Amino acid sequence: MTQVAPEQPLHRALGLTDEELDRICELLDREPNDFELAVFSLLWSEHCGYKHSALLLKRLPSEGSRVLQGPGENAGVIDLGEGEAVAFKVESHNHPSAVEPFQGAATGVGGILRDIVAMGARPIALLDGLRFGAPDHHFRRAVAGIGHYGNSVGVATVGGESVFDEAYRDNCLVNAMCVGLLPADRVTRARATAIGAHVVLFGAATGRDGIGGASVLASAELGEDSGAKRPSVQIGDPFSGKKLIEASLELVEGGLVESLQDCGAAGLASSLAEMASDGAGIDVHLDRVPVREPELEPWEIMISESQERMVAVVRPQMLEAVQRVCAKWELPCTPIGDVSDTGELRAFFGDELVGAIPAAFLTDACPRYEVGREPHSLECVEPSADNGRSKQWIYEQYDQLVGSRTVRRPGFDAAVLRLRPSLRGLSVSLQGPPPGERDPFRAGVLAVLGAARNVACGGGEPLALTDCLNFGNPEKPTIGWELERSIEGIAQAAEALRIPVVSGNVSLYNDTDGRSIPPTPVVGCIGLVPDVRFVPGAWRSGDLVLIATAPGELDLAAEAALVRFVWKAAPVLTLAHDVSYGGVGQAVREAEEYSGLEANVELPAAVKGGQILLACAPADAERLGAKGLQRIGVVR
Repeated sequence: MTQVAPEQPLHRALGLTDEELDRICELLDREPNDFELAVFSLLWSEHCGYKHSALLLKRLPSEGSRVLQGPGENAGVIDLGEGEAVAFKVESHNHPSAVEPFQGAATGVGGILRDIVAMGARPIALLDGLRFGAPDHHFRRAVAGIGHYGNSVGVATVGGESVFDEAYRDNCLVNAMCVGLLPADRVTRARATAIGAHVVLFGAATGRDGIGGASVLASAELGEDSGAKRPSVQIGDPFSGKKLIEASLELVEGGLVESLQDCGAAGLASSLAEMASDGAGIDVHLDRVPVREPELEPWEIMISESQERMVAVVRPQMLEAVQRVCAKWELPCTPIGDVSDTGELRAFFGDELVGAIPAAFLTDACPRYEVGREPHSLECVEPSADNGRSKQWIYEQYDQLVGSRTVRRPGFDAAVLRLRPSLRGLSVSLQGPPPGERDPFRAGVLAVLGAARNVACGGGEPLALTDCLNFGNPEKPTIGWELERSIEGIAQAAEALRIPVVSGNVSLYNDTDGRSIPPTPVVGCIGLVPDVRFVPGAWRSGDLVLIATAPGELDLAAEAALVRFVWKAAPVLTLAHDVSYGGVGQAVREAEEYSGLEANVELPAAVKGGQILLACAPADAERLGAKGLQRIGVVR
């Protein structure tokens, strides 16, 4: 492993501190060998271990009557009733996209798809949250990467947002959200419990691409040598990804696997460590792993982040059936180890034991740091003019209809997907803070409220949230304070809406040459639509135009009441549109463009608090009541 660290101690080159090395030695009661040190460096990285955020994340509400799976697995799962459930999560792929935008964005989509599949769910929709300095070549390459993977794999990209701000010029954000459906009584989990069962790796062969991505890229700042980190960016193959999805779901539906795990960040090291729990261990034989490059060393095989791979626990009597399914989908399928009762993750190469680590040391014993908290003032900035321009050219590059579920396409608040064969639907949204917002607490609150308002505008009752927390270097006390305040904002808004946060991701060290990005929490929301035939769409000639307002500034009770009013009123409305940073005038212009009809409107005075633009037939106006509503015009 000398090529990793020619001029400094190996543990430092791998991202571990001197104190963390001492802690590892104390846990093992010996010094780790190079292989074990590489595994610790990945599992104890910020990306995998959440060292600086785990304590803060406990503040988020995560329980509720509909929660089938909260934080701690590949994705959250919510009960939709009638035997159906939805799995969903948002993840970041920021640093890889900053270094190589096409593959960084593409493999971000591939990774979030596999997280949903690992829960036993069929992916039905993708959403993406993009923040770049400008709609330049770098941005266009990321958009192309998203379209390349999503379109090829056959999952509709139905929503998201694109924000342009000079603060993201050197450190773009690419957040990908996936939504999948599964039977409520068949949630698949990663943890291995069947002692004596086989550990089976299926999918693509293993190479050197992506080695160290979780530590080299995702858990460190970028700088002048960022171009040298291109080998740490994974390479995606969406056609193999499609076969992997179909094979995984066939295995789950046939009851052929005990547990399933994506082989993503930190590769086999992370997947196997997370599968080992509650006394179960994993023995893995790395020389059995199919490779596509000669002379891969054991540590390279263990931590490679090569894409399109899954790991399953398979009982011996099911192995032949599993191999038949994988052969049908032309996927290599190899037993590479077994579930033991040792509690250890043990790796062999040939007859040699190359590493042995109690699995709990890699997960439960990961350091948990109290971040510094240094309040500071961040003035809001004027949004870039690019944010006010049509984003149609972006989402037109994505297949919006594949799967035949899309009732409401991207481009106007939330998308709506039908829960076939019923008439129920899902309203889905992904939202960050308004362009130019710099206050971390407000950013957290407004991301939640924006996502929930969008879902309500799509006729959905908000049920649950997922979040992606994009921040700078948490070792800076100012960034620690931003992270804590944003989490507090998300928590307070979620509590006001009475919905849980069931999954998510933390992306820290979004710095380049010491410059941190603004606090950017991005929130996804899922809502249940009772009947997709009555989803608000475009206004019609003669409709009344109204404004519904939550009075006060960040009055969370009033904001929650506004969301509740809109989703309940949705069947009466012809149009519902969130009033975002551009104000009522911008919202009216967007509604006119979306509907193809202009309106005679007298713009109201600017107010503080959330607002939603509404339209309905004159005969239905009384059914909406008058409280909090203001008539501002008529559609021509």
